[in-house]
Amino acid sequence: MATHDIFMPALSSTMTEGKIVEWLKKPGDPVARGESVLVVESDKADMDVEAFQAGFLAAVLMPAGQTAPVGETIGLIVETEAEIAAAQASAPSAPTAAPAVPVAVAVPVAAAVAAPAPPPVPAPAAVAAVAPPAVPSPPPAAGRLVATPRARKLATQLGVALESLRGSGPHGRIQAEDVELASGQSVSVPRVAEGTAAFAPAAAAAAGNGAAPAAASGQAFGRPGDTVAFNTLQQAVNRNMNASLGVPCFHVGYTITTDRLDALYKTVKGKGVTMTALLAKAVGVVLARHPQVNVAFTEAGMAYPDRVNVAVAVAMDDGGLLTPVLVDADKTDLYSLSRSWADLVARSRTKQLKPDEYSTGTFTLSNLGMFGVDRFDAILPPGTGAILAVAASRPTVVAGADGSIAVKRQMQVNLTADHRVIYGAHGAAFLKDLAALIETNPESLAL
Repeated sequence: MATHDIFMPALSSTMTEGKIVEWLKKPGDPVARGESVLVVESDKADMDVEAFQAGFLAAVLMPAGQTAPVGETIGLIVETEAEIAAAQASAPSAPTAAPAVPVAVAVPVAAAVAAPAPPPVPAPAAVAAVAPPAVPSPPPAAGRLVATPRARKLATQLGVALESLRGSGPHGRIQAEDVELASGQSVSVPRVAEGTAAFAPAAAAAAGNGAAPAAASGQAFGRPGDTVAFNTLQQAVNRNMNASLGVPCFHVGYTITTDRLDALYKTVKGKGVTMTALLAKAVGVVLARHPQVNVAFTEAGMAYPDRVNVAVAVAMDDGGLLTPVLVDADKTDLYSLSRSWADLVARSRTKQLKPDEYSTGTFTLSNLGMFGVDRFDAILPPGTGAILAVAASRPTVVAGADGSIAVKRQMQVNLTADHRVIYGAHGAAFLKDLAALIETNPESLAL
């Protein structure tokens, strides 16, 4: 009897365990080579696990909702239908600690280097590969409802019958957006700060009346007295934050006048350009002139990347943060950068980002200007040398060099940097040039 194990794959370089979101096949179902068998939630995304081996799904050793370490056996595939009963009879009642047969798992290069490999044993059998679908897949078979956990939760809250919906996600999976659209309601609030926009009047009015402004999306709230368990993404964020405690960081701030940047934004906003894309473009251009601020610490020394990839922090609906990456932010034109950003944000909401789309940033931008904050210090993400915190732009009375008084819009930016590879003078020079670009020639960003 030829039995092939399905292992928990390594979907990212930081993943040590994964949670099974749902099995797309049930025991006894035929499985084609390259067909998705289950959906796994890694630390940052939901990804389909596809079969290398054609046959039949004989047994599910790890049901949906449970978590398994990378490399652990979670299911069995047999080559013929006649072998299903024998495989089920011999299947362990609980997942084994180590896989009995190795499996080839297709993961990005960065993940393959850092992820722990299963122990070597004989008789190789290629079974599971990981790849998000490149094109929309056909809807699931009739009678089988496929929906994300958040979609199911929203459907209960909003009174929507999932059976009546056609999903827009991979394999017809129903997403949270499908439920919101069907109900005519939206429970989402903006996730990404749009930079130098003034504090929202509604939020300001609420604050003035003693009411708290709407909380940022990405918070999983419980009822008073509850203890809410961390989800997989939140656990990953927690690990990264703990790791940051071992990095000697320093902070340096700068006040930037944004009148010309705001004027430029008004002219390009109608073309689909966001303030986030404008800021990322400005940061990318200046980083190219200051490679020392684009550097990262490694045990071997200072690592200078050959690209300027700006990661931007995004809060998720169900808790935690992602940092979608705008690749080559210094070289990509503003309009292409904005289209890329819109696509990244849309797919981050449905956890469809590929690992290299959120793990290859060389510098990070955290923008809370949309919430009207005056200033804040961001925590340095692992693997990068610096992160820039951007606060809101506000009208400010400014004294000129000649003693004149004027009202200008200004924002505070604070740089958090790894002092092992970046020094105070480097950070100060970077911020000075960023301010000069935004204040005197932001129009060059749109060329």
